[in-house]
Amino acid sequence: MKPSPISATVDFDKDGVQHGFLRLPYSRDDSAWGSVMIPITVARNGKGPTALLTGANHGDEYEGPVALMDLAYRIDPAKLSGRVIIVPAMNYPAFRAATRTSPIDRGNMNRSFPGRPDGTVTEKIADYFERILAPMADLVVDIHAGGKTLDFLPFACIHHLPDKALEKRCRAALRAFSAPYSVMLLEIDSVGMFDNSVEAQGRIFLSTELGGGGSSSARSNAIAKRGLSNVLIHAGILKGEVETSLSIMLDMPDGDCFTFSEHDGLFEICADLGAEVKQGDLLAKIWPVDRTGVAPVDYHAKRDGILTARHFPGLIKSGDCMLVIAVREG
Repeated sequence: MKPSPISATVDFDKDGVQHGFLRLPYSRDDSAWGSVMIPITVARNGKGPTALLTGANHGDEYEGPVALMDLAYRIDPAKLSGRVIIVPAMNYPAFRAATRTSPIDRGNMNRSFPGRPDGTVTEKIADYFERILAPMADLVVDIHAGGKTLDFLPFACIHHLPDKALEKRCRAALRAFSAPYSVMLLEIDSVGMFDNSVEAQGRIFLSTELGGGGSSSARSNAIAKRGLSNVLIHAGILKGEVETSLSIMLDMPDGDCFTFSEHDGLFEICADLGAEVKQGDLLAKIWPVDRTGVAPVDYHAKRDGILTARHFPGLIKSGDCMLVIAVREG
């Protein structure tokens, strides 16, 4: 395998706090010998576990960057036993463009793993996280939200894993994060995800969906900040006590949790996030946009459960994920 073209301006083995960059050469029209400069902070105090904390895997999701910029600014190495690696904007080009995917190559970072050192810009970044950063970590937390097109109940999530010992460790981190909801997440398209890459390396992986609509809220930012602190304390890296609160445990047992639109039109949501729904309940309508006097298409719940996610924009297209229902675990 070729070496990564990315170089770090920080020393991962040095005690103290360092703020620097992951520099990826990128020759382009406006900068012949230019680079993509991805901000990174490393805080270390002696030996101990390592946490890798990331945000903006998708560039239009903001709780991660907000919470991680805050953590990078205030982190005190004297309160650490081990190392914290903070990358607030993993897909930095997408983050700067306020888009889900990279404006350079249209790369979806969370479908680009394991990446390639000689691939596109997005693949090169994925390869660096796959081969350089993730292997340093005992624990990885990747903060997500719904971006511009989805809205979620604020939850932290892990996956059902074939390695039950690893799943147990992930569950412990999930409980420590202590989001209002905790979800055993079913992925509809898991090929190339950062999650799978880290889990395959036998490391604890925790993710979130903390809101959506292409922005963040005071509540969702606070959940991210407290959750990250809790997980670092749980891992033995940060001094302090975990601040737990009630977290409703949800599962997504099968594909009936998802409803996809089969029509284009004006989207009318008929139940709010967090609503307890029954199979057959009316959850959404899609109205035609080109004429009046025509009945909408009704969409009904496929199962009992809690409305956990919804399409966010007012217009919807055929194929868009419209609704997600999760069920109380146990």
